[in-house]
Parts: sequence; structure tokens; C-alpha cells
Amino acid sequence: MIKQEALLEYANVYGNWYGVPRQLVKQALNNGQDTIIKVDIQGAANIKKIVPQAVFIFLMPPSIEELGIRLKKRHSESSFDLKVRMQTATEEIKQLSLFDYVVYSQRGELGRAVADIMAIITAEKCRVTPREVNLE
Repeated sequence: MIKQEALLEYANVYGNWYGVPRQLVKQALNNGQDTIIKVDIQGAANIKKIVPQAVFIFLMPPSIEELGIRLKKRHSESSFDLKVRMQTATEEIKQLSLFDYVVYSQRGELGRAVADIMAIITAEKCRVTPREVNLE
């Protein structure tokens, strides 16, 4: 897909390759559907270059300490990988100005984060001059 330029963006994150299929996003937008793409900072920056009129939401833990607690509870990373993830998160938070909105993900309040994202979508649809997101 990389060679065929079939990805909107792609990156190697923590040793794994991730990508966003361009055609799926284009098709959804052409059908008038809201499209949510989950990417890291690097991916958001790449997409912003390609589709600057898109809406960017940063999902943030209440604190870096809380993020560490959540990651430790998952037991999905080695102590070295956990340290790398925490350092990366600290650096990523410094890129907040790249985004249009921030939503805080409080422990036990997933519904609130979802409601905040839905409110952003609603607010964007109520703009006097709507954003036109086109993907060529």
C-alpha cells in the first residue's frame, strides 16, 4: 500500500507500521460521513499537511502520572518500553498547539470523553462557515 500510495499517511510507531487507507477515508467523506482517524502526533502532523481543514482533537490523560498508572495496569509493555512510552507522551503533549481541541480522558468517565467529542462534532456542524474537508 505504501508503494501504491494507497495510504493517507503511515508511520513506524514503537517498531510497528501503521497506516490510514486513503480510499476508505475519501469514500466516507464523499458520502458525507464524519470520519474519525486515530493517529499519533506524527500521523496528525502528516495529515494536517495533506488535509489542513480537518478537525484535530487531542485525547489527553488528566496527568502524565495517570497515564503511567494506566499503562502499568495494562501489563502490555516491558519496563523499558514503558519508559519510552512515557518519554514520548511527555514530548507529544508539547505538540498540543497542532490540534484544534483537547479532550481529557478521566478514569472511569469514558462517557464524558465521548460526549465531549460528540459536542465538538456538533459544534463544527453549527459553524457559520462550515469547514470543507476534501481529500483528493
